[in-house]
Formats: sequence, structure tokens, C-alpha cells
Amino acid sequence: MAGTRKLGRPTDQRLAMLKTLTTDCLLNGKVVTTETRAKEVKALVDSIVALAVKEHKNFEEVDAKVVKAKLDANGRKVTEKVTSKNGKEYLRVVKETTTEKRQKDMPSRLSARRNIMKKVNKVEGVDLMDKLFNEIAPKYEGRVGGYTRILKMEPRKGDNAPKAILMLV
Repeated sequence: MAGTRKLGRPTDQRLAMLKTLTTDCLLNGKVVTTETRAKEVKALVDSIVALAVKEHKNFEEVDAKVVKAKLDANGRKVTEKVTSKNGKEYLRVVKETTTEKRQKDMPSRLSARRNIMKKVNKVEGVDLMDKLFNEIAPKYEGRVGGYTRILKMEPRKGDNAPKAILMLV
């Protein structure tokens, strides 16, 4: 007996579909899909959230040296005139060095982050890992499992497939 449902798709299409549904569920908090797909995605989302809950505090604060371009009042880069060795003049951006506090992941958290990135898609403009470790995981810190819920809906028009809503509790 196989471990997971085939969902009537070839392996590559099925894995891509599950990745997309998992990403959407973590990003939006819920996703509407068929009941069997929701049951498959529930296991993936629960394992990802459990891993994030386990590792969300496993980092250390370090001081990082950051070199940035100096900006004027209008937000433009400040430049200065410089003469090169052969006598030509050019504009060079003025840099300023500061120190910032940054989170440095411990090895197990880094491994968890990499394992999660295998199971979700990249999203333009959104740092899904940041949302997962800093928003979702602290919310479920005291809970042991059961991070998602499946609510059944009326069947889909057209093919009468049973629909369900998969949501984070």
C-alpha cells in the first residue's frame, strides 16, 4: 500500500500542486480545494508548522558590520569627486559603516529552514520563512499538533467533487 494518494496526476504535477497548495495555505491562512487534496496538504502543513514551532527560538543575536551608501535628505546617494591615478575625475558614492543586530540561525534551525524551503514555493515580495518563524510559529508555541482544520463544503458545480476549506487553526 502506498503512503500517499496519487490524486490522478503524474508525480511531477502532483508534487507541484501540493507545493502550491501548501504555500497558499501558509501565506493566506486558508485554501479552498477538494477534500482529498486538503487531506494530503494537511499533513504537509502540519509537519512544516511543527518544525517551525520547534526551531523558532533557536538563533542568536550577533552584531553585523553593514556598509551602505550614505543618503541625503531626499533619499539620493551622496557622491564625491575623486581623481584617479591617470588624472581623470569621476564621482564615487560615499559609504558609511554601521553595525546592526541580526539573527544568526543555529545549525538545526538552518536545517529546518532548508527542509521547509524544499516543501514550499518562493513567493515574490513575501519572505515566507520570516512569516513562518516570526508570526505563525509563536502563535502555536504551546500547542502539540493539530495546527490545521478541514471544513467540508458543498460539492463543486460541474463535477460534483466534494470541496473543503483547509485552514490554520
